Amino acid sequence: MTDKFVAIGAVFFVLADAFAISAVVSPWWITFKPLDGSGGMNRYGLTVSCRQIPDSSDSNEQCGWVEVPYQWKITLVFLIMGIGALTAALGFLFASFARRSQSLENAQKIAFFGMVSFCLAALIFPTGFGFEEIGGAAYLLTSTANVGTSYVLFIMALFFTIIGELFAARICAPMI
Repeated sequence: MTDKFVAIGAVFFVLADAFAISAVVSPWWITFKPLDGSGGMNRYGLTVSCRQIPDSSDSNEQCGWVEVPYQWKITLVFLIMGIGALTAALGFLFASFARRSQSLENAQKIAFFGMVSFCLAALIFPTGFGFEEIGGAAYLLTSTANVGTSYVLFIMALFFTIIGELFAARICAPMI
C-alpha cells in the first residue's frame, strides 16, 4: 500500500523536475512592452532574454545574455539546488523499492531541501522587479510588465514538489 504512495510521490517529483528545468531555460519569466515605443515585446528569463526589434517587414527577435538583477541570479542558484535535490530524491526513491534501508528517509529529507530551495526562490525572485529595464519595485511590476509562463511553470514545480513530498512521506496515507 505505501509503495503506491511512494510511486505517486516519485511521479510528482518527475513532473516538478521537468517543470523547473523548462522554467529555468526559458526566457518567459517576465514579459515587458516598453511605453516609449522603442521595440516590441521583451522577454526576460533567468538565463537568457529576448527582444523583438521591429523592422519594415516583420519583427525580428534577438536573444542573448543580459545582465539581470542579483536577486534573479540568487533565484537561479536556488532553482538549480532544488532541481538537483529533486533529482537526487528520485534516485533514493527508486532505490527504496529495491531495499528498504535508509533510502526512503534520505529521499524525504532531500526532497524537503528541494522544496525549501524552491520556496526561497519564489520569495527572492519578485524582489528583482526593480530591474532598470522594467522599472518596477520589489514585489511590484509596472502596468506594462507581466509574469510569463516560465514563472507559472516554476510555481507548478513548487506545487508538485509539495504534493510529491506529502506522498513520499506517506502523510496522505491512511493510518493502518
